[in-house]
Amino acid sequence: MTGGSPEYHSELLDPVVLSRAEHGISREGISDNALKVLYRLNSAGFDAYLVGGCVRDLMMGLHPKDFDVVTNATPDEVKGLFKNCRLIGRRFRLAHIVFGREIIEVATFRGHHQSATTKQNEKAKETLGKQSQEGQILRDNVFGTIEEDAERRDFTVNAMYYRVTDFTVTDFARGMQAIKDKRLALIGDPETRYREDPVRMLRAVRFAAKLNMRISDESADAIHHLNSLLSNIPPARLFEEVIKLFISGQGLETYKLMLEFGLIQPLFPQLAPLLVDPNSRESKFIEQVLINTDNRINTGQRVTPAFLYAAFLWYPIEEHCQKLMDEAGLIQFDAYNIAMNDVLHRQIQRIMIPKRFSSMMRDIWQLQLRLPKRFGRRAYQLLEHPKFRAAYDFLLIRGQIEGGSLLELADWWTEFQEADVEQRKAMLIKLREEEGGQTKRPRKRRSKKRPKPQQ
Repeated sequence: MTGGSPEYHSELLDPVVLSRAEHGISREGISDNALKVLYRLNSAGFDAYLVGGCVRDLMMGLHPKDFDVVTNATPDEVKGLFKNCRLIGRRFRLAHIVFGREIIEVATFRGHHQSATTKQNEKAKETLGKQSQEGQILRDNVFGTIEEDAERRDFTVNAMYYRVTDFTVTDFARGMQAIKDKRLALIGDPETRYREDPVRMLRAVRFAAKLNMRISDESADAIHHLNSLLSNIPPARLFEEVIKLFISGQGLETYKLMLEFGLIQPLFPQLAPLLVDPNSRESKFIEQVLINTDNRINTGQRVTPAFLYAAFLWYPIEEHCQKLMDEAGLIQFDAYNIAMNDVLHRQIQRIMIPKRFSSMMRDIWQLQLRLPKRFGRRAYQLLEHPKFRAAYDFLLIRGQIEGGSLLELADWWTEFQEADVEQRKAMLIKLREEEGGQTKRPRKRRSKKRPKPQQ
């Protein structure tokens, strides 16, 4: 398919207006700041609605993390109404209205790209809306009506608009029925929609896992032969999208769907070949990391993307390190450092990992080589390392999966952390004896020979 105007199934867009009694959304479940934005836009004479995931989640009895607003006001008009507003994005211009830590995102109704031909001249079309030869939308600032905006939404469950002036929800694509059927379907032709924005494939598996829905056959089939299009997405954008996939509380289920639809390969090409066997240590390791991550998120504990990325790239590093040792004759230390650099460099060609995370990843990896070296003061020094806890957790999962000496090492560190001062000394003495060495005796200071007194 070449670039051109998207085609939509107009029969899907049969708007139904639901009263407050029919949808059950209450203002008590809506962010006060989102309500402020809606009221001010309405007071200024603009139409404004809550839209997308927040409306969907409210209708499903969930608690939205974010509240998105859509309006017929342009980004510049929105900015004129709010002093705390900043405009972001080039491909997709948005207004962010900042209330402390909460940001209310405001978008202008999107129009179809073919409308740019009739409403604007060709130069304006190039500036506001642009597609690649493959159909991918490169710039998307063509504004339109609420009906056009609904057609431009990705999934039927996301094309519902809540209006605070009369408390109604306008359901354009039978989203309410899709929720009841637990069915996730794209609006329009799936191949066209995925080509417009390949990230929709990632959103499909994320929503399916989060909402416990089944991806419709038409929307699912297209993913299998279009998943390679993800390699066209800028690496910086993919970093944020991948975080949403795995730090959502349903990371394991999302990962399984990604394997099913072949979405690991375009994102983690060095890892994908190692996951062919679901019973391999690599597969079990990734699954256990995601299980632990889901548990932490769902119990209110903090997680860091650095740990996940370190896990996804660990076995590619091990494999590359061994290859360098075998083929180039390098010692482990040198091969390991080269392998870390090579694997990380290849990965950031697909997903840009900010330095604040890649630095922590390196610490976790390097400590895997240092943790077995526990003699003398080294064990105490490692305990003081700022990334020791993350590296220990990493080692613990490796030990659980691989067993043997690695599990013994992890158990040793578990015991050492909980031991008191005397117990730690005894553990280090026992360790040296088990390793075949002997405890070092303290060196005796040589006394200086005093000069003989002169007679």
